[in-house]
Parts: sequence; structure tokens; C-alpha cells
Amino acid sequence: MKYATLGELMLRLSTPGYERFVQAKSFDVNYGGGEANVAVSLCNFGEEAKFISKFPSNDIGDAARNSLREFGVDTSDILRGGERLGIYYLETGDSIRPSKVIYDRAHSSIAEAKASEFNFRKALKGVSWLHMTGITPALGKNAQQITLKALKTAHEMGITVSFDLNFRAKLWSKEEAQACMIPLMEYVDYVIGNEEDAEACLGFKSGSDVASGKIDADGYGPMLKAMCEKFHLKGAASSLRESHSANDNGWSGVLYTKGKFYKSAHYELRIVDRVGGGDSFAAGLIYGLSHYEDPEKAINFAVANSAFKHTIPGDYNHASVKEVEGLMGGNTTGRVQR
Repeated sequence: MKYATLGELMLRLSTPGYERFVQAKSFDVNYGGGEANVAVSLCNFGEEAKFISKFPSNDIGDAARNSLREFGVDTSDILRGGERLGIYYLETGDSIRPSKVIYDRAHSSIAEAKASEFNFRKALKGVSWLHMTGITPALGKNAQQITLKALKTAHEMGITVSFDLNFRAKLWSKEEAQACMIPLMEYVDYVIGNEEDAEACLGFKSGSDVASGKIDADGYGPMLKAMCEKFHLKGAASSLRESHSANDNGWSGVLYTKGKFYKSAHYELRIVDRVGGGDSFAAGLIYGLSHYEDPEKAINFAVANSAFKHTIPGDYNHASVKEVEGLMGGNTTGRVQR
């Protein structure tokens, strides 16, 4: 089975340790982006995955492409050209201080690209599953047209499509998101999104009080069911994050598919790096739905994979199927393996 993802890959500049931006004299360099993170995770499971995008024709574009090739991602359908690679700056929070992200991504190559540049029938040939996120259409009108063209083509080709809503308030408003995203659901099979995403992008509420720090997983059942019924989806899923502090989170997930509601195991996490956690949830769910007949096993794989990611620095997840299934089986002690 071959997978494809489409979106923006960015240069990530992080303050060392827990330094604030005003303290930093240097930055740690990584690359990452919602859809690219999914492709890397799938390749680390031993799957075939390609990333479709546009990078600048310079050394930074080469470095970004090589960061994907290192893990086996097919980069043959990454176009080259445009002004620049987008950048985001990350300040990692600690205890009561939250993490902070600052974007510098205006006029990036993918944001300025045109839909006519992409031959999606060629790029998606042999692909069984396409994954995209709401971050891409939030980049502007051009990216919205690219998103629509990709989704329509995949739908016409009979390719399974998953879409992570991934609302970003720094990129667009709820009104703009809904005007764009709701029509896109016609071409989507599986939707992924937490309570904020579902409300901002599609107008659905979970009925759970996230601000209290405790989440009622059962409150998500009616919301996911309603989303599936309204948009004729095969399934809808949500990760559930209980934020006790910047370092300590409760983590679980829920899935509605085939008329039934499934809840995962719950993990208490000490966080090394939470960026990319949602993307690992998406990658785990895609893998789980592709390989396991039991939806409960699929949602447990998704949550275990994303729990594992929280222990790894950088955007990319480096967990194998064996490690994720070991975590699902209760191997959570962290004992040295000899």
C-alpha cells in the first residue's frame, strides 16, 4: 500500500532547552510540517509514502528535501521554485509557562504555487491513501485551489482521503476556515480533529469542558457521529489532550466508524516535545485503519504512536510498529532494553 501527503514543510528554529526567545543566542535546526510529519512516520513503519509540495531551488530547499529522503520519503513530486521555505520559531514552555510558536511563512514556495503546476493524476498514480490537513488551505487562495484540486482528483481516482482539520488561529479566522473547509468535506473519507478544530472548521461542539483540564471522552461520541452523518464520512477521530502543565499531559483518543464509538487507552505523559504529536496520531490512525480489522486496535495504535512521539525531540516521529505495539501491550516502564 502506498500513501501520499501534500502540504508545506518548514524550517523549524527552536530555542535551546527551555530558553525564551529573548534569551536565545542560537537556535536548534529541524524541519517539519503536519503532512510531512505523517509521511515520515509512515515510512518509519516500513510503508511507502510520498510528500507532494513545492520547495525553493536553493540550498535550504535541498536540505529540507534531504530531511525527508533520510527516512525514505518519496520526494519525486516536490516541485522546485518560488521565493523561500517557510520558517517557524519555537519556544518550549515549562511547568506553568506554555510553549510559543511564531510563524515566518508568508510568500513561501508552496503558498505562492498555483494549482496548474501540479499534475495530481500523475503524482497520485499507484497511491491508495492521500492525507492532507487544514494548514494548507489556510495559507491563502492559491493553496486552497491546490487543496481542492488534489482532493477532487483523489476522489475521482477512488483513493481513500483523510483530512486533519488542524485549525491555526494565527493563519485564518473561524469564519474563513468554515467557508473553505465545509465544502471540502465532500471529497473526504476520514476526518481527524480535536474539539477546537471541529468547532472552528466545521461548527461542531464536543460538549466537553477542555479548559477544566479534564476531558469526558464520551462527550465526543455524538459530535463524531454527527460529523460522519452530515458529511457521509467513513469515520471521524479525535485526540484528547488533558493539559496539566506544559510538561505533563494526559493523552488518549476516540474514533467513530461503522456506526460504533471507540475509546483508546489513556497515557500520562512527561513531555520532551509535543510538536508533531497530532501528526503522529494521524499517521497511527491511517496505519491502524489500513492494517487492522478491529477499529479499537486502530485507535489504540494511533494514540500509542502519538504518545511515543511526545518523548522525541523534533517534529518527526521515529517509532517503529514493534515499539508502538509494545506500548499498546503495556510496555510503559521505560526500562533499559539490553
